[in-house]
Amino acid sequence: MQKLVNGVHNFQRGIFGSQREFFQKLVDGQRPMALFITCSDSRILPNLITQTEPGDLFIMRNAGNIIPAHGGNVGGGEAATIEFAVSVLGVPDVIVCGHTHCGAMKALLGPGEGLADMPATRKWLGHAAATRQIMRDKYTHLEGEALLTACVEENVLVQLENLRTHPVIAAGLARKALNLHGWVYKLATGDVFAFNPDEGQFAPLPRPRGVPADATPRASMLSI
Repeated sequence: MQKLVNGVHNFQRGIFGSQREFFQKLVDGQRPMALFITCSDSRILPNLITQTEPGDLFIMRNAGNIIPAHGGNVGGGEAATIEFAVSVLGVPDVIVCGHTHCGAMKALLGPGEGLADMPATRKWLGHAAATRQIMRDKYTHLEGEALLTACVEENVLVQLENLRTHPVIAAGLARKALNLHGWVYKLATGDVFAFNPDEGQFAPLPRPRGVPADATPRASMLSI
């Protein structure tokens, strides 16, 4: 806990103090570039991965980057977060980002005994029941890490379909004012793979024109 307290003081003295004008502008409101839906896993830092600043991303996190289908989680915060991001903030892009070595997906693949004393988690993973069924029907030839990675990828696609059931998303897509993206972050390498619907598979994010493979990324104030 002391590390967290020290970090707050270091932020206030070092980063906030030197960027006071920037943070003051954020007081007037936010205009994020995207809604970023990802896992609660402590190893995933959306702003670090995307090298974005405060105000750039509207972030929603939960175990397994799961999005209950519309009406499937009465009282849950996911639907409200999605609605606010699209209707009020007007984000043009929504990203669902899974990651390798995901504990939630490992539990989803397991026999279930490990969730016996975790009723809330077991109920939550029910929103990924389609992912579990796909894995049982399509991936009996895989095991170990390969099976888990396939589960992570399939779950991103299932959650994108759940996302489409939300009225505000369906309306945005119909107006062509919204784009959906499926990503998977690889913990071991830092690579991000995006789903290519034309090829039906995940592939490395395309590199921007003029950016060499060994280019040094710009520094984010969050990493200073």
